[in-house]
Amino acid sequence: MTRTIAKGALLAALLLGVAACGGRQPLRPLKDQKLPAVPIGAATAPTAQDLTTAPSQARPERNVELLTQSRQRDADPFDLPPPSNPDENP
Repeated sequence: MTRTIAKGALLAALLLGVAACGGRQPLRPLKDQKLPAVPIGAATAPTAQDLTTAPSQARPERNVELLTQSRQRDADPFDLPPPSNPDENP
């Protein structure tokens, strides 16, 4: 039982160590590849950072507008009370 726990802990530590050793280098195209062509109307070709950054349209900012004024609700003609006898069908 303790051997199984020890093996599991060792495996978890090994996997955590392998997962934590990712590269921190900037992205570059492979040896024989080029970046995409310059878009029409752009002055320069986009960099790897430009291509991997999501535009604001893809990730819009959250609008947290607080309620600044309150007002009474209008009467709702469909807001009816429950029937007095639920077994009765009108």
